Amino acid sequence: METGKRDLLRNLPAVDAVMRDPAGRTLAASHGRAPATAAVRETLGGLRRQIVAGEAPEVSERTVAEAAARLLAGRGLRRVINATGVVLHTNLGRSVFSERAALAAYDAATGYSNLEYDLRSGTRGSRYDHAVPLLRELTGAEDALVVNNCAGATLLALAAVVASKSSEAPEVIVSRGQLIEIGGGFRIPEVLALSGAILKEVGTTNRTRLSDYEKAVNENTSALLWVHPSNFALVGFTESVGVQDLTSLGLPVIADVGSGALTSVGEEPRVQAILRDGADLAIFSGDKLLGGPQAGIVVGSSRWISAMRRHPLARALRADKLCLAALEATLNSYLHGTAEQDLPTLRMIRTSVSEMEERATNLAEDLRRNAPGLEVDVTPSVARSGGGTLPTYEIPSFAVRVGGTDPEVLAEKLRSSDPAVVGRVREERLWLDVRTLLPGDEEVVVGAVRDARG
Repeated sequence: METGKRDLLRNLPAVDAVMRDPAGRTLAASHGRAPATAAVRETLGGLRRQIVAGEAPEVSERTVAEAAARLLAGRGLRRVINATGVVLHTNLGRSVFSERAALAAYDAATGYSNLEYDLRSGTRGSRYDHAVPLLRELTGAEDALVVNNCAGATLLALAAVVASKSSEAPEVIVSRGQLIEIGGGFRIPEVLALSGAILKEVGTTNRTRLSDYEKAVNENTSALLWVHPSNFALVGFTESVGVQDLTSLGLPVIADVGSGALTSVGEEPRVQAILRDGADLAIFSGDKLLGGPQAGIVVGSSRWISAMRRHPLARALRADKLCLAALEATLNSYLHGTAEQDLPTLRMIRTSVSEMEERATNLAEDLRRNAPGLEVDVTPSVARSGGGTLPTYEIPSFAVRVGGTDPEVLAEKLRSSDPAVVGRVREERLWLDVRTLLPGDEEVVVGAVRDARG
């Protein structure tokens, strides 16, 4: 080993020396001595690898302690300020709870509840007694079921319908243009296989006709699966078959709606409309355009909902009390006609662009006062729904652009703040889109930028 590398390795401080440094003591006080010590060891290991690779990093006790602090700061769930302009940002947790939903979840978490207890009779009740009546009233469905996520709901629906078919090779027909993949590698063909169904593809990627389904139907056909391509758009020379036409074939129609819009948002299909078109089951998410907690919601025929409840998978996929409490509160906002005021998701999507410009202007003025030396201006921006919804839907917005410094360095420092601030680096500037800022976030952003500037 070269002499320079050996000298640098010898100069690496001991763990105890780092922990005795004022920065090390602050680290231990903030995170606990055991996690802090582990982070210091991990940091030293990284520095050793850098030195062996030919780099010459700074290796003082303070530098190591500060690097370990940054390492710990990036771990664990913590609050993030979303300045990306993506409303349902999958990596940042998608929907933000309404105040009503957050309080409902808090009450359910910090005390006992009537989750499975009938207060009138004093006997055992069902966890489905809470959100289900609201879903029936809002969608017009005969019955409903809530499980832990939309993928689970799709799996359970397919498994229950397939199990009802007395066939050794039950088939489910789906258009090739609807064999989608969503985030996390969730693929419709794989879910079909797990359900016990045999996938039967019809049509082509861009054009599928009703006659394609008719030719594919046989004695083994269990159901027709219709999937809304919520995270991409197919344009040009295209043709597809709607739910209403599929019902004419006399087979159960399972519609995976995906985003779960109960009100008009862009061109997203509304759950109520899918049921009116005759779908036996409509499946959608609770944490996308519905604006509530992560959940898989199924509404439709009482025959098939009952079959799903009886299926062994229902127990494995059931929703917990926090999810059900938050969902019930979210649905009540729709029922009371206050969804657009209560739910942050709908507010962010529908707030006027003039209000966005005003908020961006005020934020820019605050940044100029508190972080002198930066180049700050206001510019029109385009926000997105995100979360695998409305792929072509553009939401006019405004952003504050911050220049006069390395945008990547500034972005990294803001991500290390508490709470973290996440924006977008574009055109050699850091863009902070105000459409996804919650009330009070501007003050946090200004403080984080001021601290990042020292």
